[in-house]
Amino acid sequence: MASAGGGDCEGAAPEADRPHHRPFLIGVSGGTASGKSTVCEKIMELLGQNEVDHRQRKLVILSQDRFYKVLTPEQKAKALKGQYNFDHPDAFDNDLMHRTLKNIVEGKTVEVPTYDFVTHSRLAETTVVYPADVVLFEGILVFYSQEVRDMFHLRLFVDTDSDVRLSRRVLRDVQRGRDLEQILTQYTTFVKPAFEEFCLPVPSRLLGDLLFSLFKRTPGALYHQEVRRRDNPSRGRQHGGHQPDRAAHPGHPERRPLQMAARVQWAELQEDIS
Repeated sequence: MASAGGGDCEGAAPEADRPHHRPFLIGVSGGTASGKSTVCEKIMELLGQNEVDHRQRKLVILSQDRFYKVLTPEQKAKALKGQYNFDHPDAFDNDLMHRTLKNIVEGKTVEVPTYDFVTHSRLAETTVVYPADVVLFEGILVFYSQEVRDMFHLRLFVDTDSDVRLSRRVLRDVQRGRDLEQILTQYTTFVKPAFEEFCLPVPSRLLGDLLFSLFKRTPGALYHQEVRRRDNPSRGRQHGGHQPDRAAHPGHPERRPLQMAARVQWAELQEDIS
């Protein structure tokens, strides 16, 4: 059993004796291979946590990919042929994901599953996540469910050119031992349609939050657009956008600098990921 965050399993205090720190929960979404993980790693670096021992880190990164459902033998056979849709909301164990995030927000220690992308299986090994000050949760559909979307105190959408994303995905899946024709068929059959149906409409729901453009042809336009929206919160209400009450988040009197840290390094993020 692995561990993440501010401790490990051996010699850990009982759950009832641990202080329950309520974390600042940040959601990071975007299309396949858009740079979500890189954005999270950059935020960890900006907050000075990348070189801290994992047992002492105050920031934890979790992926929605950990919550893929356990496949039936028939579904696994399809997955091995590239014929299973991993980009549909039903591909995830949404009940487990919501329950885990709820416990994280409440400052509880949780166990999260581990998923093997080569065999398309959930492994017996789990990762223990102890209470942290900041938790980054990234994935293609982390904003699809409003029930989950409203749990985040800050939401980032990573917008990257589709050609760039496809090339990155091809390279990644080839490294996982997959056939090029299978990769492209899966992309055109499942990945692209699912992105357009379930993921792409999300930015319109993020008025008041941040939209990162990680493709150099469109560097500042989307960013400046979000700044204008932030300066005019009434637009979010007029368009049905969710406006979380960030001032009411307990235990984080300095959350504004954290939000600034997530966006002041805009140029660095764009340069590092492009």
